[in-house]
Amino acid sequence: DRLPIVPQYALARVWWLGTHGGAGESTLANLVGHTAAAGHAWPVPGDPRIAPLHRVVLVARTNMHGLRSAQRAAIQWASQTLPPTIQVDGLVLMADAPGRLPKALRDAAEVISGGVRQTWTLPGNEAWRHGDLSPRTAPRELHRIFNDLNIPLTFKEHQ
Repeated sequence: DRLPIVPQYALARVWWLGTHGGAGESTLANLVGHTAAAGHAWPVPGDPRIAPLHRVVLVARTNMHGLRSAQRAAIQWASQTLPPTIQVDGLVLMADAPGRLPKALRDAAEVISGGVRQTWTLPGNEAWRHGDLSPRTAPRELHRIFNDLNIPLTFKEHQ
């Protein structure tokens, strides 16, 4: 269950790496400029002279499947078997349902969070479910993520 390594030729300040299907990495990439979805593979520079380091943020849903896949990805990164050009800056947990997480899921999220530098949780977003990826629908937690990553939050224009 290891994530593959795929050369990337695009430039991005942050790569969102979905640890499983439906994690939410493409939603984040479609909303925010200067970022890209790595899909479900570790991005490595296609040309290291252009982008010698890829900053990666793991993305997973808060259900047990998502949390376990995030844990596997964090373990894979911590094993130091990936190219040194990959830097994991943290984990975004995207709510899989409204409301507070059940205790078992909260406990799992806490354990997994110990394996990455930082963890952020984005709440459920009804507007996003309906395809409204505009700045006015972005939760304030998204602003905190970019502040913590020390990069500007620039929204993409949507029709």
